[in-house]
Amino acid sequence: MLITNGKIYTMLDEEPLEGCSLRVEKGRIKEIGPQLKARKGEEVIDARGGWVLPGFIDAHTHLGMMETAMGWEGLDLNEMSDPIVPDMRGIDGCNPMDSSFEEARSSGVTTVMTGPGSAGPLGGTWALIRTWGSVIDDMVLDPYVAMKTAFGENPKRAFGQRAGKEPMTRMATAALLRKGLTETRNYMARKAKAAEKGEAFELNLKWEQLIPLMEKKVFLKAHAHRADDILTSIRIAKEFDLRMTMDHCTEGHLVVDRLKKEPYAALVGPTLMPASKVELKNKTFDTVVSLVHAGVKTAIVTDHPFVGIGLLGVSAGYAWKAGLSLMEALRCITLFPAQILGIEAGYGSLEPGKLANITIFDDNPLINISRCLYTFGEGQLIYRDASLG
Repeated sequence: MLITNGKIYTMLDEEPLEGCSLRVEKGRIKEIGPQLKARKGEEVIDARGGWVLPGFIDAHTHLGMMETAMGWEGLDLNEMSDPIVPDMRGIDGCNPMDSSFEEARSSGVTTVMTGPGSAGPLGGTWALIRTWGSVIDDMVLDPYVAMKTAFGENPKRAFGQRAGKEPMTRMATAALLRKGLTETRNYMARKAKAAEKGEAFELNLKWEQLIPLMEKKVFLKAHAHRADDILTSIRIAKEFDLRMTMDHCTEGHLVVDRLKKEPYAALVGPTLMPASKVELKNKTFDTVVSLVHAGVKTAIVTDHPFVGIGLLGVSAGYAWKAGLSLMEALRCITLFPAQILGIEAGYGSLEPGKLANITIFDDNPLINISRCLYTFGEGQLIYRDASLG
């Protein structure tokens, strides 16, 4: 396949490549350059002067977990029978038949992280998935990328206010997380000792699911809006030597001087929504600008369905309006999330050898009236605008 007549935004260059074409072979980008000629029998995609970009990446969604136009029947976001449920697996609750996947494809989004929500201190595993397909097992790129934890209002409301049990306070939320991590550490020691002695050992699925986190094979996905909650997440990550992302990070701009000294990336959003609870009162697109300009690796996220997945580009557009450069805003939904997730070898930019996750817009994708013309996933056409005939 050869994509011609477009402005190619590689995400590595500060300006688009004009007068160049992009060739795809066997699901990967083969070459980019001027004077590329279509080969005999090669499919040619005319970009019509539009923008050719990497497929967008949303690193924090509940895609397929909170289904569109459904009540409790399609709500599989939180297992609220217990505040400590690390054995919940996101792929077991994700329905790829939900219409939100088509919304993603039609908006240029080819890759997302999805998983359980933010009700408790340990909520379950998150998966990295493609946005096309009908069988979740075939769509999964990695079934376990992160373990979800939540700070702030959500655990207090879900368990303290509604059920009258721990955690009723922020202190209890942190304590329960520490207890779970400590129990896992002790469990790992008992398991290793049993293996050394050749003794039988009864597996506990809760603590088994936390072993990859303790071994730094996956990261802690820390829901934290308020500045004090963000700092609590950092405190615990340091105590247990964990990899972590600061998810939402709504008041990150208020403590940016501290955050820029830390090794943790920020996944900021959903900013394009009302301040629906107290801990969102300082919500602003200035957060993204402040973090990016301070050198904190930052991605923009929708937290779908709290902001629809189709508004990922528009969310980046508001960050551009708030003070990011155009390329910074575009990188916040392409290259930066790929780097944060550790998948930049195959995703997030347009360059030879990378997977052909490509989207073509008729104009700037950060402007809400722009139209997504095509989306390709690993070289496969997964969306084509009806206006193309």
